[in-house]
Amino acid sequence: MKLLFPNGEHGPVELKDGTTRIGSGAGVDVTLVAPGIAPQHCTIEKQPSGAIVKLAAPGNVVVVNGKQVAGEAPIKAGDLLLIAKVGVRVVSFGGAAAAPAAKRAEPAAAEDDGKTRVRMALPKFVLRGVSGSTFGKTFPLYGTMTIGRAADCDISIPAEEISRHHAKLQVMPDGVAVEDLGSANGTFVAGKRVHQGMLRAAEELRLDTVRFLLVAPGMEAGTAAAKPAAAPPPPPEKKSSAGVWVAVGVLVAAAAAGALWYLGYIP
Repeated sequence: MKLLFPNGEHGPVELKDGTTRIGSGAGVDVTLVAPGIAPQHCTIEKQPSGAIVKLAAPGNVVVVNGKQVAGEAPIKAGDLLLIAKVGVRVVSFGGAAAAPAAKRAEPAAAEDDGKTRVRMALPKFVLRGVSGSTFGKTFPLYGTMTIGRAADCDISIPAEEISRHHAKLQVMPDGVAVEDLGSANGTFVAGKRVHQGMLRAAEELRLDTVRFLLVAPGMEAGTAAAKPAAAPPPPPEKKSSAGVWVAVGVLVAAAAAGALWYLGYIP
């Protein structure tokens, strides 16, 4: 059994027998940095008979197939989980059992038990690491978040060149507002050091030497769809038939003149 994170908050996680600890703090097995994730958020206990997700504290939010967990709940391949705002799919190694399990879960999810449903929202912007220890990692952005070296930051980057509380990021309609929090080595937007600035899609955010690219999910697909189809090449220009006949006539006249000169009729 494995955990998959469709939005890239973490790589695939194989659930081995025993306890897997999930949270944003130190000492966990799966580190998730996102709003609402507690330092010790929940655990998943896998046994030969199945797996159970348990809350580490009563106020932590975990949702299984649209139903909020109160204490603990069994999980199986094909289930959809929300850990705060982070979406997770539970799959089997072969993947074959996931589809039937998901289909069986539909009627239960459709029942209205009066509880508020937590929707798995796609983040508007994502930071993608392009250097150092963050290379290839993605960090979804929601609302207002802090980024720095400290464990209590919304995005915790354990790099010595980053200050404990380095910068504040706020998602805006057309980009991400960036505010430096008095960092020692500076915050840079599109190559310029800023105290406050606006980071837009496809631009680079740099915290000293640690670099990120701001990505809007679906941006590339939307750009491609917006491009007009290439116009077909114009058909080859047709030569006038009259021009062809004129050229033939000139050649015939030249040949006749040459023959008359050869026979002596033309001096």
